[in-house]
Amino acid sequence: RLAKPPAPLNLHSIVKTIPVDPPMEEPIITPITGHRRRGRGLKQSGGLDMRLFTSRRRFLSGLVAGCALPVPMVLAQTALVDGEVPRNISSFRTYRWQDHFETLENGVILSDTTSRMLQYWSEDGRVSKIYPTSVPQTGDLTRLGYTRIIRKVDGPSWRPTPSMKERNPEWPDFIGPGPENPLGTHALYLSWQYYRIHGTNDTRKIGRRSSNGCIGLYNEQIQDLFALTKVGTQVKLI
Repeated sequence: RLAKPPAPLNLHSIVKTIPVDPPMEEPIITPITGHRRRGRGLKQSGGLDMRLFTSRRRFLSGLVAGCALPVPMVLAQTALVDGEVPRNISSFRTYRWQDHFETLENGVILSDTTSRMLQYWSEDGRVSKIYPTSVPQTGDLTRLGYTRIIRKVDGPSWRPTPSMKERNPEWPDFIGPGPENPLGTHALYLSWQYYRIHGTNDTRKIGRRSSNGCIGLYNEQIQDLFALTKVGTQVKLI
């Protein structure tokens, strides 16, 4: 008498028996806003949490999660210093404000044109932020040193500088506020003529040498920085 053939292997039932890690209770940083929340998800510590790959099921879900992350996965960092160590959750090189400014009066901004990032510290030292930026295309378009914010504009207009018009005579003489404006939604005017820290409607420029002299941020982030700064905020470009 022939033996009864074994039942087919039910992979689905096996996968269902794999234990799932308990929900993560460590605070994590959400994309875009930099706000903290609790719950399950990716630990924003420079990459995917390796516990996602402890099983076939979680390995596949990890791949999906990695592909679904927004392009600017980590855009800003908020750090409170009372009883908490600030966490650098990006790959940018960061600095101490004390190495570049004598005081935090009016808040300070440090823009690194090499790392293509911008750091901000509040006047009371309780809040720090870090943002990716676009930087000038070439060294001759870059101005380095100390300046300050002298004007803030929500919905700026744009006009090319004389040198920009000379290099690109086909450019328009004026663009008003809106989706075609090269300055994006907000602009911080510096004491150096023609220099701005502003948003951009072309997100491909962020992280690249793509500007004609200004420092560009994502529109969501210049809005955040705009609210934090004031006329008189100290600025240094390095």
